[in-house]
Amino acid sequence: MRSALRKLFECVDVCLNAAFSPAANPMFQLGAMGWFFYWIVVGSGIYLYIFFDTGVTEAYESIQALTESQWYAGGIMRSLHRYASDALVVVALLHVLREFAADRLHGARTFTWITGVALLWFIYASGITGYWIVWDMFAQYVAIATAEWLDALPIFAEPIARNFLHDATLSGRFFTLFVFIHIVVPLIMLFFMWLHIQRLSQPAVNPPRRLALGTLAGMLALSLLYPATSQGPAVLTQVPAIVGMDWFYFFLYPLLDRYSGSALWAVVAGGTALLVLLPWLARSRQAPLRVARVDLPNCNGCGRCVADCPFGAITLQPRSDGLPYGTEAVVDPDLCVSCGLCVGACPTATPFRRRSKIIPGIELPDFPMAKLREDMIRVMAGIEGSARVLVVACTKGNSALTVQGDGFGMVSMPCVGMLPPSFIDFALSRRHADGVLLSGCADNDCFHRLGQRWTRMRIEAERDPALRARVPRDRVAINQQDTVGGTLNRQVLAFQQRLANYTDPGQGGNRTCVN
Repeated sequence: MRSALRKLFECVDVCLNAAFSPAANPMFQLGAMGWFFYWIVVGSGIYLYIFFDTGVTEAYESIQALTESQWYAGGIMRSLHRYASDALVVVALLHVLREFAADRLHGARTFTWITGVALLWFIYASGITGYWIVWDMFAQYVAIATAEWLDALPIFAEPIARNFLHDATLSGRFFTLFVFIHIVVPLIMLFFMWLHIQRLSQPAVNPPRRLALGTLAGMLALSLLYPATSQGPAVLTQVPAIVGMDWFYFFLYPLLDRYSGSALWAVVAGGTALLVLLPWLARSRQAPLRVARVDLPNCNGCGRCVADCPFGAITLQPRSDGLPYGTEAVVDPDLCVSCGLCVGACPTATPFRRRSKIIPGIELPDFPMAKLREDMIRVMAGIEGSARVLVVACTKGNSALTVQGDGFGMVSMPCVGMLPPSFIDFALSRRHADGVLLSGCADNDCFHRLGQRWTRMRIEAERDPALRARVPRDRVAINQQDTVGGTLNRQVLAFQQRLANYTDPGQGGNRTCVN
């Protein structure tokens, strides 16, 4: 199932990349879009609450006044509140499916996964209570069905459904309680959203500006064309015969007419338990690597590995070996995902050493830099032709499975961000290869979050350690597109053609080739 989902997402990515470009592909921004919709819900909710009357009989009238008399402001805000809430459900569910399909739920990511499952409960609790307080016919259906479903749990002294026998039994205090719940739950949810990302370095909480503005414009247009409206006032002495259903939130409710509340609670509890246990039930496709290891004689406590770690697994602590440096890098094994980005950030990870062994200040025990240098020399020695290309591929992407042909060789590593820029310099300045192509995950969807970004910035000399200016940028290419359907082969061939036409190897270019 995971493999099928991954292929489906890859096909969708190809289409959306063509329509929006990889930088604005909404499927690459699901987490950030969730934050965006949350703030729309909160902002519009604050405006609605200013004019909302919490009385049982007054609630419907105040909502109607907002929708009809103040359609240009309150009506639009109500519609934005509704559509942003539905969109939050969609992006949250897609985010869960995508992380599962990409196998991003093990090790240090397990905590983020579990808090994400908890957030699903908060989203649905907020939405259900939100429909309740409108107090129209649909709210009446939701209130009675929810109350009867809650009564199936043996935790209440008296049945909640008794409050909805007729209009006289529904007290204003009970109604106000659920208004309070609808306000408090999103506040608690905000804390869990912070908890969800607090282990991540530089989490994406804001989508690209053009994606955010385009989405907001689309929702405003939808609010004007199809405004959210009420379905008639609630009357507890009458049973609503037909109600318009919001299937994003209430897809389970029709089942309450056929199955008991206890059975449905068992399904929901079982589904939640399955999601929580998935990190242990669904085995990773990749064998676990040993965590990064610090070699203190080669570590001067510069902090570059700390800044580049995508999961905050590395910290600087007081020196423990007596060397004349103030700090040293320390790796938390519970947070390290063995991505190797810290190795790519270490200035001592260089292949140019001759008088001493190649042992950087930090590296992965399963991917030592000394062996990488040997593998690169061996692979490059077997490349023939006038446009020899060294392909450095990420083991998490599809590139290692699809690339084949003449005139190039390939080495793989956990993430292209693990490759120190000095290794590119070594391959080109020593004439081992005519060009280096870095092929990682799809752009903006790096398995290790920041690998593609740091790689690009290092090559463009925007982040240390930077690729030296003497290296011709026209001889370095970054594969930023999807590798579905063998497109990497075509990109390598296109890169070889450009290299064949490159006639001035002594001058460094001022740009990086991007396929």
